[in-house]
Amino acid sequence: MRVQITLACEECKRRNYSMTKNKKTHPDRMETKKYCKFCKTHTPHKETRK
Repeated sequence: MRVQITLACEECKRRNYSMTKNKKTHPDRMETKKYCKFCKTHTPHKETRK
């Protein structure tokens, strides 16, 4: 059961990435460090609601 999610930058709050995740293996919200092209640095990104 894969669902589409959107990741938003914690610094500037912009939605940069969209990806899929497996709800069974990751039931809670996902958080990862990714490159933000607006901040021009690696920042933590959190899963957002649509």
